[in-house]
Amino acid sequence: MSRDSQRLRPEALPELPASPGVSYIMPVLNEAAHVASAITGILAQEYAGAQEIVLALGPSTDGTTEIVRQLALEDPRIVAVDNPAGDTPVGLNLAIAETSYPIIARVDAHSELSPDYTARAVEALRESGAANLGGLMQARGRSAFQRAVARAYMSPVGLGGPAYHSGDEAQEAESAYLGVFRREVFSVLDGFDESLRRGQDWELNLRIREAGGSIRFDPALTVTYWPRDSWSKLAQQFYATGVWRAEIVRRHAAKNSLRYFAPPVLVLGMGAAVVETVLQLTGTTRRWPRWLRRFTAAVHIPSTAYVAGIVATAWRAKDAGLRERVWFAAVLPTMHLTWGAGFLRGLVTGAASNRDRSR
Repeated sequence: MSRDSQRLRPEALPELPASPGVSYIMPVLNEAAHVASAITGILAQEYAGAQEIVLALGPSTDGTTEIVRQLALEDPRIVAVDNPAGDTPVGLNLAIAETSYPIIARVDAHSELSPDYTARAVEALRESGAANLGGLMQARGRSAFQRAVARAYMSPVGLGGPAYHSGDEAQEAESAYLGVFRREVFSVLDGFDESLRRGQDWELNLRIREAGGSIRFDPALTVTYWPRDSWSKLAQQFYATGVWRAEIVRRHAAKNSLRYFAPPVLVLGMGAAVVETVLQLTGTTRRWPRWLRRFTAAVHIPSTAYVAGIVATAWRAKDAGLRERVWFAAVLPTMHLTWGAGFLRGLVTGAASNRDRSR
């Protein structure tokens, strides 16, 4: 094993000072409605060390750039860099290049950090020796639709999988939500992969683990996340995410969890059920041998079970009104099917042609 392959292991990282400075990095694109409050909230963290926030400005058309540049004139802790490409990983790397401190925390305009997030994260980095760590994504919503999306994010039936959606115990993790990094990550590795418009965080965490680094999940770190507020935006987001996850599978097939293959299998199964229904309604299957009709009709069993499961999950949703339950029943298959369809498309054609930059 080469020396470089273990440079991020806990015992190889230098000891952190008492209150190390923290650099927050945020790529922004068309965030005029959120960016000012996001910056204010981040710089109001209850933390004794020095802080700065570096924003990578994409080609916004809604006044985001002007808002950020004005705030930067008023507060020297705010630094703005241009990101003409507008892609998230490019912006993250540009922001990292302008940071000054030994801790680098990724933040987002749609997220709200708990007041003690930074202090807890720095202490957890110190105690665990982790190269990167993250906390619990607490999805929240204002409208019935957004609350239903938030519920799906937090539900094992919705996104499931990563601890940062519903975990309650500190543990080693495959990846981290947002991420609070030791600077050594970016001196040892080459930053975020700029060819991945989505999923670049998972890919970086993979390289961190391959370099001997530890990724930690700590539920004491909480981040409020406000998800998409319309069905079309949600469908677009999950389709694009599925496309890019397939691209990662194409590059790192054996290193991906099997859970990523469940949505595309669901899409194929539901598609087969639709085809079978059409053939039955048109009378085509009547000309088939009985054994073949029985065999193909079995395709309805898993699809019917899936629909029944979605309805039952929505009906049992706690503290939800009727509108939210109806939306919840619509949101869950929207997430599953658009993600799965995107995955199948990306698996076949790759993700290079997908230009969705929404966050």
